[in-house]
Amino acid sequence: MFSRWRDGLSKTSKAAFGQIANLFGATEITAETWDDLEELLIQSDMGLATAAAVLEELRLTARDDGLTKANELTAALKDDLRHRLDSPPPLKLDHHPSVILVVGVNGSGKTTTIAKLAARFQNQGKSVLLGAADTFRAAAVDQLQVWGDRLKVEVVSGAPESDPGAVAFSAVQAGVARSVDIIMIDTAGRLHTRFNLMEELKKVHRVVGKALPGAPHEVWLVLDATTGQNALQQARSFRESVGVTGVILSKLDSSARGGMAFAIQKDVGLPILFAGLGEKMEDLQPFDPDAFVEGVLTSS
Repeated sequence: MFSRWRDGLSKTSKAAFGQIANLFGATEITAETWDDLEELLIQSDMGLATAAAVLEELRLTARDDGLTKANELTAALKDDLRHRLDSPPPLKLDHHPSVILVVGVNGSGKTTTIAKLAARFQNQGKSVLLGAADTFRAAAVDQLQVWGDRLKVEVVSGAPESDPGAVAFSAVQAGVARSVDIIMIDTAGRLHTRFNLMEELKKVHRVVGKALPGAPHEVWLVLDATTGQNALQQARSFRESVGVTGVILSKLDSSARGGMAFAIQKDVGLPILFAGLGEKMEDLQPFDPDAFVEGVLTSS
C-alpha cells in the first residue's frame, strides 16, 4: 500500500516536498535554513498561513528539543504535517438507496472519478446506478455511458441540453424503482465564480431531495490537485452552495505539489475521502494521511 502511494506521489514529491529532504543535510540550523524551508513550503501550494504555522511549530520544536542539525528537523516536520491531516471518516452509505451528488469545476476529472468509485462500490458487492446530469456537454454523457457499459452499470441520461434537474430526478426515481444500493449523479463541470451555474447546481440539489426526501446523502467535490491554492476557493464556494460533505483529490500522480491537502482541512474544514494516484481503477484510494505524508516527503 505504501509503495502504491510512493509511486503515485513521485512527481508530486519532486515538485516541492521532496526537495526538503535535500535541504535537511547535516549542516547547522541557520536563519538561511528557515528561509529556504519557508520558501519550499510555500512552493508546495500549502498557502502562506499554513506554511507560517508549520514553520513556527518547527522553530518551537527545535528550541524545546535542542535541535542543532538541519537533518534533525525531518522527523519533526513529518510529525507536524501528519497532525494537520485527519483520517477520513467511515463512509456511512446506509440509506437504501444512498444518493451521492458529485460536483466540481471543468476538467477536474469528475466523470472518470465517478467510474472509479462505481467500480470500487461494485467490488464491495453494492449495486450502482449513474445519472448523467451534465447535459450541456454531450461528450460527458457519452463518456459516462462508455464507463457504464464497461462496468455493466445502468446510466440514466436525457436529451442533449435537457434540464439537468430533470435527469437527476429521473436517475433517483430509477434507482429507487430498481432497488439499487448507490446512485451517483454526475453534474456539469462549472466555474465556482459563475453565479448562474452555481444556482443551477443548487436546483439539481433541491430536485434530488424532491425525488427522494433526505437526498442527496453525500455531496462529494472532485478537486484537481494541480490547481493548488485555487482549489481552496473552489471548495469554499461549492461547500456554501450545495453543502459539500467530502473532497476527492484527483491527479495527485501528475505535477501537483500536494500542499493544498493540508490547507483544505485547516481552512475549509472538509475531509479528504479519496485520492487519485493514477489512471487505473484501483488507483483511486481511500485517503491515507500516513501514506500521503510519507509519499510527498520522499526525497527526489
